[in-house]
Parts: sequence; structure tokens; C-alpha cells
Amino acid sequence: MYRRTLLAALAASATFSGRAWSKSSRSEDMTVFRAAMAIHPGLLRYNTPAEIAGHLDDLERAYEATPSSESRYLILSRFLSALNCGHSYCNFFNQKRAEITALFDRPTRLPFYFEWLGDEMIVRQDFSGTGKLSSGTRVTSVNGLPAAQLLARLLPVSRADGHNGGKRRSLLSVQGTETIEFFDVFQGLLCPPSGDTHRLEVVWPDGRAGQVEVPVMTLKARQATITRVPEDSPNPRWTWKMRADGIAVLDMPGWAMWNSPWKWEAWLEDRLDSLSGARGLIMDIRGNEGGDDCGNPLLRRLIDRPTQAFNFVEKVRFETVPEVLAPHVSTWDEGFKSIGVGGRKLADGFIERPQKDTVPALLPSAKKLRVPVAALIGPANSSATFGFISSARQTGKIRLFGRQTGGNLRGLNGRGFFFTQLPQSGIEFDLPLVGYFSPTPQPDQGIDPDVFVAPTAQDIALGLDTAMDAAAAWIRTQPKV
Repeated sequence: MYRRTLLAALAASATFSGRAWSKSSRSEDMTVFRAAMAIHPGLLRYNTPAEIAGHLDDLERAYEATPSSESRYLILSRFLSALNCGHSYCNFFNQKRAEITALFDRPTRLPFYFEWLGDEMIVRQDFSGTGKLSSGTRVTSVNGLPAAQLLARLLPVSRADGHNGGKRRSLLSVQGTETIEFFDVFQGLLCPPSGDTHRLEVVWPDGRAGQVEVPVMTLKARQATITRVPEDSPNPRWTWKMRADGIAVLDMPGWAMWNSPWKWEAWLEDRLDSLSGARGLIMDIRGNEGGDDCGNPLLRRLIDRPTQAFNFVEKVRFETVPEVLAPHVSTWDEGFKSIGVGGRKLADGFIERPQKDTVPALLPSAKKLRVPVAALIGPANSSATFGFISSARQTGKIRLFGRQTGGNLRGLNGRGFFFTQLPQSGIEFDLPLVGYFSPTPQPDQGIDPDVFVAPTAQDIALGLDTAMDAAAAWIRTQPKV
């Protein structure tokens, strides 16, 4: 019962957790924020009511104590990170006020791509112009701060579903996948260089250790390194290659298609049609967080009957958007503002969505894919790609290679969103509306691959792709159809 009482208290700005906050003393920002949290479907998934009440009081004290946009942005980011929801954050791309967007455009960036392997920062590609950071180099210290400590400072502002450390490390790697990188923003806010250079301590692939000074990088310079096709381009954003051994490789770095004029369905169907003589198919979605359900055309060719593979119960926290919140949210579907209407009210304060509004079953395609299919997966997979991998695992039609995914077997939050802007500071945060809950107890982790293959610093130095090699080797052992 305390769960329902807490949510009612949040919505009404009432008294709890030992402190009374009257409406007259509470800022409009905090009134709106608390109302938003009261309808967050994952608010109490990983936190107790008492913990949330205490965190909110701490947030409010800190937020009201400073007028600084930078400080408030960090305060909100830490709170949202503590929800352990991979879709709740102060979205860089939705901020409208100049003083907020200026936080993302500081000349503080490290001039190279890198990946966190555990607590080690491993260089993927060097843009410093020094020629001293070859691929596979381990950066052990940045401006006097050990790399592991740098990571530890940034983890509390990152986002992931549950306690999925792999997802947080993936998000804090820099590999040219986003026009504004998570690491770049928060490293610039929390651990910036003192001048226009970064002082690095490194261990090169041959085992030698040394020190390197590299220039800082601007946002514009970082964006100039990106080679992927922009989301608003009419050109194909994926690649298709037929290897010499007859195995096709489909590289899908992103599935966010809502701003894309590219006809991706037709492109994909054409290439799947061409596979009749192929040895097999490898789809690479390792760096792909999600977007649209772009894997469904492939799954539909692999199943023989209607399949409900994404087996989560869908719940929401409200019938219609609360009056105090309504003026401060926007969304692409006005129906989200009454998303709980017609649902079944549950004893714990949730509303279970009607069956007609939930994720529909996949219907088999008349066209069948008769070749072995492998997917390369990893910790970035946490939204639509997590759903796809969950479906692939349930159907047993795709063999999974790589590392544990992002997301969480206990469920995610998402589907619909309110882009919520606080009226005084102008800071926006993404508020997911639908909670996906596993009907049975599950571990607090992502989906494990069928075959675990993780890169090493040596692999990166040598340009090896051991997950791709393992998937291709498996396909070559499969009988031809």
C-alpha cells in the first residue's frame, strides 16, 4: 500500500520522508518534476518508496540551492541515472535554451575514439594529429586522473536499465555513433582539462609506457570525424556485403528511422530476397541502441506461425496526463496523453494496458529465409534491438554471438514518451510512459549471447573482429539448405 501512497503524495506534492514541502515553498520546476516522477512506470522498479522519497528530497534541496544551469543539469542527471532506467535522461538533442545547449559545446573533448573494456580505456582511432595513439593503446590516466577513476566519476550520470554496467560503459565509450557523445558531455562538465591540451599516460600495444600531450577537440571537430550516413539522408544507412565465402554481412548501426526519407523496408526486403544462393547471413547490430523495429522483416521470414516473442506485461501509471504536468510535455502522439484509458486497474497503482494496445504478435512472411542466420550483439543493444534479440532468443531462429546486451531481462520502460520541459530552468528530460515487466522473476542483467566473444586490446591493435570470425565459422559448419 505504501507504493500507492507514495505516488499519490508525489502527484499532490504532499508530505513524506520526514520533510513537509508546501506548495508555496516549492518551485514550479520541482512541482512539475515530482508530478512527472509520479507517473514514471519504472520509478519503483529498482528503488524502494523510502529511497525514492529521500532521493527526491535531496534533489530538491540541491536544485533549489543553485541557480546554475550547469549544476541543475548535473543534479537532475544524477537523479535520473539512479532510477536505473535506460530511457530517462536530460536528452541532449531535445534541449531548447541556449544556456543548456552551450553545456554540450565546450572545447574539452579527447581527440580519439575509444572503448571501455572493463575499467580500461582502449583507443580505437586517433584524431589527435600526433601519431602517438595507435589502435589498441591503453590510456591509463587523463590529466592526472587514473582512467578507472574517470570512469567511476561518470557512471553515476550515465543511463542503463537496472544495474547493467556493460550498458553504462558502452554509453561512455566514444566511437562516432552519435553527433553528441555521452562521455564528451559529462567529461567536459565533471573532468575538463585545465587548458587546451590533454595530458595522457598510456601503454602502447608493444608494452611500452609513456606520456602524450594531445590537443582538445571541439564539438564541430568531433562531428567531422563521423562517417555514418545522417538520419535525415535519403541514402542507405546500412551496408550489405557478400563475402568471398558466400556469407552475407548486414551492418545495421542504427534503427532510428522516424526522420529518415530512406525506404529502408524495400531496401532490406530486396537484399533478403537475394539470399537464396548464399551460405548464410550475419547481421551486425553491436553498436545499435534501437529505434524502430527494423529487425521484424527478417524475423518474419524465419518463423512459421504467429509468434509473441516479446513476453512482457505492459503497464502504465496514469489514465490521462495529470493537469499540473500537461502544459509542460510534448510528444509525437497525442494518444499518449490518455494512454491508460480502458486499461485494467491493478492493486499496486499500475494500469495494465488493454491487449489491443500492446506489442502485437509477429506474423510469418510468405517469403522464407532458408539459410543460417547469426547476429552480433553487445552492450549497446538496449531498446528496440534488445526487443529484437529477445525475440530472436525466444524463437531460436538466430544464433547470437558477442557480449551480453544492454536492457534488462526484468523489463524496460519506453514505447511512448513525454518530452518534459521544466518551466523555470528550461531543462528537458525524457519521461517514458510504458513499463514492460517480466511475468516471471528474472536476473538483473541483459541477454547473454549463445557464444560469448569479447574484444581485447590486442584484438583492437591487430584489427581483428573475433565475434565476426566466430559467427562465420559457425555458419560454415551448418548444412546447406
